[in-house]
Amino acid sequence: MEPLFGALMGDLLGTPVYFWVAFIAIVLIILVFDLGILHRDEHEISAKESLTLYGFYVLVALAFGVWVWVSRGSQAGLEFYTGYLIEQSLAMDNMFVIATIFGFLGIPRLYQHRVLFWGILGVILFRAVLIGVGAALVHSFDWILFIFGAFLVFTGIRMFVHEEDEGDMENNPILNFLRRHLPITNQLHGRAFTVRQEDPKTGKMALFLTPLAVALIMVEIVDVIFAVDSVPAVFAVTQDTFIVYTSNIFAILGLRALYFALAAAMNRFRYLQVSLAIILVLIGIKIFLVPVGIHIDTLLSLGVTIGILAAGVLYSLWKTRNEPDISARQDPGQGHLEP
Repeated sequence: MEPLFGALMGDLLGTPVYFWVAFIAIVLIILVFDLGILHRDEHEISAKESLTLYGFYVLVALAFGVWVWVSRGSQAGLEFYTGYLIEQSLAMDNMFVIATIFGFLGIPRLYQHRVLFWGILGVILFRAVLIGVGAALVHSFDWILFIFGAFLVFTGIRMFVHEEDEGDMENNPILNFLRRHLPITNQLHGRAFTVRQEDPKTGKMALFLTPLAVALIMVEIVDVIFAVDSVPAVFAVTQDTFIVYTSNIFAILGLRALYFALAAAMNRFRYLQVSLAIILVLIGIKIFLVPVGIHIDTLLSLGVTIGILAAGVLYSLWKTRNEPDISARQDPGQGHLEP
């Protein structure tokens, strides 16, 4: 355990403290601006507002990348942008799963931003743990990259061959576990995550989770599951903990802002999964080659990722051009939480 901890701390200390302080300050300012100013009064976020906010987050990420490029060199800058794009690509699927969760639980658009915002705090914490452990493993055991690469190739092939049944929420093991072990109300209680009410079994007042809290828990767990794919993928680009972590967080901040635009037309991106599968396989091959001394140029990786992702998006939009936009089901106040 000590070698792992020592490797992790050595890697973190390899980046000047002011880099971490600057990054944390930027994220805190963004979160305060988001909740304290833009969404001080809860409202339904339109696709236009979603795209505008996403554009803002992209500009912040691009500016941060320029700072990394100027202060740490062009290679570090390219690695940041490539990691950012890879995380955005692979986390796109996560957005559709979140939309399915909201639809199934009957979370109205009015409260969805509240769940996504507080979910970001969990992302910042859990990604730090996952990336920190991953970095320590990579620095201590070079052969771990073979496992990362093989896992990504396997995941990509499975995604390509078998279409994931993300809509079967009724049999979702996470949801079923929460139903069995936690007191949960069937109805929303406004914007509250918890509510005190009479327990039908004991007749006493007890603390219950609302569907909003269930949605938050599931969003956090789903993010951790998806991070198992995306975090190793970024290690194919760089083993610099600072670049891996910051590119991840900026990418997720942007995608959470883009969520409302994506969720408004979920059916228009049905072929995107093929692109993501191809990206995973290629990244898996790239990371598999690192331990044997074969390094694929970062700029080439960036260009290929952009090309494959753009092809998937454009092909999806073209194939579904005659279909009406279909968003996640909106069923305010009534979900499906009965055991």
